Amino acid sequence: MEEGDEFGAKASMATLKAFNLCVLHLGRLARERGASQFIADGLQTFRQLVPFASAWWGEMSNSDAKVAPQSWMHGRINLPESFAAEWSKTAGSDSFAHDTLNQPGEVVRDSGFTDPNEEVNAFARRHDLYHLMCITFELPESGLMFFVCLYRGIDAPAFNETEDSLFSAFCDHLLQLWRFQVQDMIRFDTDNGATDFGVARMDGSLLYVGAQLCAAIARELPGWNGSMLPAEVIVQLQKAPCVMRLGRCALTLSPSAGHVILSLEAQSRGAALAPRERTAAMLFAAGHSYKEIAKILVLSPATVRTYLRNCYVQLGVKSKVELGSVLRSSTPLADATRRT
Repeated sequence: MEEGDEFGAKASMATLKAFNLCVLHLGRLARERGASQFIADGLQTFRQLVPFASAWWGEMSNSDAKVAPQSWMHGRINLPESFAAEWSKTAGSDSFAHDTLNQPGEVVRDSGFTDPNEEVNAFARRHDLYHLMCITFELPESGLMFFVCLYRGIDAPAFNETEDSLFSAFCDHLLQLWRFQVQDMIRFDTDNGATDFGVARMDGSLLYVGAQLCAAIARELPGWNGSMLPAEVIVQLQKAPCVMRLGRCALTLSPSAGHVILSLEAQSRGAALAPRERTAAMLFAAGHSYKEIAKILVLSPATVRTYLRNCYVQLGVKSKVELGSVLRSSTPLADATRRT
């Protein structure tokens, strides 16, 4: 082996070892730190392998010729709180954003302030976004796209092919672990869809949100643009578990390990149930025990048992699985059975 080839092989092995350590640390973060700061902490770990100046990630709706992409949940490193709101003003003209949204699973890189729209370039200059590297993934369970974008300033080198490959592989792990965390929190098989669910921190910032829930909030509370829940919903977080009206729907808020799970229900779903019964049923379907529900709702276990017995009778269900299905569906199981 020639000296140059040997050096290249050693460099590759060193990079592989560093990447393996990064992924192992990511797995520990998923177990130890929880979902709230997982993506931010994970990217800070990756930053030691592939340096970057700033980062932005979250969930975004796809775009078409008539509708600009919209960021519904986001996090950031070394970017101002106003970043997403600033970007949304030029989102429809951002060619880099359109490119990456149209190539899910592929890393897209660019350098320079070269967008055809000068407002997009002005935005990039304000935040020194000279070198960009981004990847998006389809998120079928939410109906949205998950994205991670890294930035370097004008004085830094461009992202290269090796960093491109490392970023792609790292984000595969990052996304999978984050999805597992969200799935565990809402205690719901997200492979079957969770577009009407959301997970929020106690300050109202979103950790996960589904497209149907986004649409319902945006429809009923005009002016909402994502990431932070509207004030009308935030004031209810400390009251969880509770149910609030959202137009023709009911929004159930259930506490979970320092977060609040939001679940959207059409008005006809469990309409015969009293709000207290519905909340108990949602908590039970989500996996909570009688004792846990009693503690959360400040009730006796016997009262919870009575509530749930009434729910089973009124909804015509015979198991926890059926209960959860009916609470998420638009037609009570008994009615559906009678028609078949």
